[in-house]
Amino acid sequence: MITISRRSMLLGAAALAGVGMLPRFASAQEFQSLDIFIPGAPGGGWDQTGRVMDEVMRNEGLIGNSRITNVGGSGGTIGLPQFINQYSGDPDSIFIAGSVIVGTIISTKTPVDLSTLKPIARLIGEYEALVVPAESPIQSLAELMDALRSDPKSVIWAGGAVGALDHIFASMIAKEAGVGPADLSYVAFSGGGGEAMAALLGGQVSVGISGYGEFAEQITAGNLRLIGISAPERVPGVDAPTLVEQGVNVTISNWRGVFGAPEIDDAAVERLAALIEAMVKSAAWQEQVATRGWSDQYLPAAEFATYLAQDIEATRAVLVELGLA
Repeated sequence: MITISRRSMLLGAAALAGVGMLPRFASAQEFQSLDIFIPGAPGGGWDQTGRVMDEVMRNEGLIGNSRITNVGGSGGTIGLPQFINQYSGDPDSIFIAGSVIVGTIISTKTPVDLSTLKPIARLIGEYEALVVPAESPIQSLAELMDALRSDPKSVIWAGGAVGALDHIFASMIAKEAGVGPADLSYVAFSGGGGEAMAALLGGQVSVGISGYGEFAEQITAGNLRLIGISAPERVPGVDAPTLVEQGVNVTISNWRGVFGAPEIDDAAVERLAALIEAMVKSAAWQEQVATRGWSDQYLPAAEFATYLAQDIEATRAVLVELGLA
């Protein structure tokens, strides 16, 4: 989901509705085994989401055995065709992804997209964190904006895949400074957050962008300085001002959701949707959402499908306007 204050690029969130229409989840025996496919490297936001889901579902007795598969790279577009080819028709598998893959598919014009997957649920949103190394001469968002206006090429950005959410966010900030996307020094670390983190901690880049959860440990340890969060208002538990309150009118949110495999029938979709609904309603999941600084953005299957179609078109419009598609 992408929003920009006082601009035309607004992605409206779909209303939460229809939860009661899903079938009641019967028992853990329905999922003696579940394959969780994550098109990102270990340690990244999708991986964190998938592994928390796995832990909660097993501890709550919703599933028996599980297997997690990570295939990272290119903002999810390497793992996506592998999931489609290997799991088509498999009712006991799920694919974890989010807004990043939407932008990457559009910007890279990949021939494989999300259209064959079955939307199961939107789970959470996470606001983007803007960080600098602790030893950076950049102490604030204002100083970052000054550096961009003075010499945009001198500011080296670390983020996810080209055209994906991190890149869009960097371009939006630069636009507020009067800098075009072509003038950004953006380094794409599409294999996962670990690579970007190493570049930040090693002083190889000036500023990093990712979901807050991926930086939280190093921020707490004092190795990174959090200079802004992309929320429209302060986030509980996150000690940082928003970009908006610092005079940069940009907000953006990274949703994450669950998809079923191609060629599964409606009964299999309902079964997976009921499993995810049971997980989302558990106290254990709600506690994880709160402690990790995630935003609960749950949408059941039908509403998620509607939202996804809207998000794809809105993201395409933003990428075209920013010159990234």
